[in-house]
Amino acid sequence: MTLVGIGVLLIGIAFVILAFFIGHVLNNLAGVLSGIDKSMQRLPDQLDDIFKETGNLIEEGNKSLADVNDKMEQLSPLFYIVGDVGNVTRKFTSSLVDVSQSVKSKTDGAKEVTEKNNLGGLYGSFALGYYWLQKRRQQKQVKREGVTSDEQEA
Repeated sequence: MTLVGIGVLLIGIAFVILAFFIGHVLNNLAGVLSGIDKSMQRLPDQLDDIFKETGNLIEEGNKSLADVNDKMEQLSPLFYIVGDVGNVTRKFTSSLVDVSQSVKSKTDGAKEVTEKNNLGGLYGSFALGYYWLQKRRQQKQVKREGVTSDEQEA
């Protein structure tokens, strides 16, 4: 055998090995493509199921939204009442603020007069005397009522 024969033999063996390798790769590729084919055949049925479930989900969402809208319509008068109560209390508190401001301004004027004339101690003394007089009258009244009730029991 000559060198050319040995070279051709080596090229032939390499070609056979390459052919087996390419055949094995192509066989694996055929298996992958077969799996893709099966998946693609099932895809329309799966998509039909997904679209059916999506339709059901949208329908349930619409029902829930309609239910919420109905309940909100029923609660609307309550919200109006709460708003009216809030407005009334706001108006009432603002009028109370106005009254308290006017009382404060009137007492501020009286305070200036008492400080100007140094009458604070005199007014305080009269107020204390009046308070004691009222307490004394109440105590006498309670004693009289106690005596009359004891006389009635006897």
